[in-house]
Amino acid sequence: MRPGLRALALLLFVSDPAQPAEPVAWPTRGFVLASPEAEGLDSKALDALDQEFFRGDHGFIDSMLVVRHGRLVYERAYRHDYAARFDSRRDGAPGIYNYYDPDWHPYYKGTDLHTLQSVSKSVTSLLVGVAIGRREIQSVDTEAVSLLKGFRASGDPRQARMQLRHVLTMTTGIGWDENTVPYTDPANSCARMEASQDWVQFVLDQPMVVEPGRRFVYNSGATQLLSAVLAQATGRLADDYAREHLFSPLGIDRFCWKRTPTGLPDTEGGLYLQPRDLAKLGLLLLADGVWEGRRILPEGWVRDSVARSVGVVDDPNKPYDYGFKWWLVPESPSRPRAILGRGYGGQSLLVVPSRDLVAVFTGWNVWERSALSAHFTLDRLNAAFLPEAAQARR
Repeated sequence: MRPGLRALALLLFVSDPAQPAEPVAWPTRGFVLASPEAEGLDSKALDALDQEFFRGDHGFIDSMLVVRHGRLVYERAYRHDYAARFDSRRDGAPGIYNYYDPDWHPYYKGTDLHTLQSVSKSVTSLLVGVAIGRREIQSVDTEAVSLLKGFRASGDPRQARMQLRHVLTMTTGIGWDENTVPYTDPANSCARMEASQDWVQFVLDQPMVVEPGRRFVYNSGATQLLSAVLAQATGRLADDYAREHLFSPLGIDRFCWKRTPTGLPDTEGGLYLQPRDLAKLGLLLLADGVWEGRRILPEGWVRDSVARSVGVVDDPNKPYDYGFKWWLVPESPSRPRAILGRGYGGQSLLVVPSRDLVAVFTGWNVWERSALSAHFTLDRLNAAFLPEAAQARR
């Protein structure tokens, strides 16, 4: 197993007894391909899920990718004529933040770069870890406003007590609502922010309603604060910083990161990647932030990032915990624990450490709520594992 991977599994999770028979090449320049059966998965079970996606049983799914033991074992893509659908659904003028503009959604200007939406938040969290490891940010306990010089503070003492930890865990105490109305509704707090000229100032201008750390409230604007924090702390914009210190070491050389009207990267939802490159970020988590022997994330950052910081009350049948911009699916008798980056429209980076598995799903379910959830995909992938005896490779 790759350096660091087994250690992390033993430290944090119950390790899967089936391990690779030989070391796996790092996929910096391309994945090693393998059959599902060679890595302990049933191709028929994966084919059944593939057929459901192909038929449209789960709405508009654009891709499915599964990596086990570092090898790419399953990959599918599904084509949809989004431009034709957008013709009758565009809200207002086409543009970078219009969900019905085929130049931007779900693919970037006809390329294979797919919008990640709020998975961008999880990637931004990795950048904060990089900056802490490089000692450009002191710690997650740093007060956020101390790294937001040049912006107007509200004067509320609770805002002054807001730490980066609170920003990372969606416990800022800021009044915000992007859950009760659709993102395409101008009343949505995120939509209002995206319609403003200065997103960071818009967020800071919102009232504080509770002491930081007391309550989880999903707030995309909180992650946009990190765009300004990274710029001030590192002297680099998030996309340039990511290119040098996160993406390039992993062999990710093609991406797009949208900019806000003030020129800051949209760290709350503006990143585009290919599915294979998104999978590399999942492998970085599995390897405890080490890539090809080089430490990308500081020691302990992955552990702290994927530890439960707060519980999220949503659907009691689909529980989540939350870490540093990572959703966490709690372990149950029938389901292994999983780490999740998820985004609007069906974007998903699913990491299952005890299975040494990474899966990526992309889609564009913006017309209706998709039946595809992390719990659903995790259950289907879990059911695809062959019996332990069939996984033995020695």
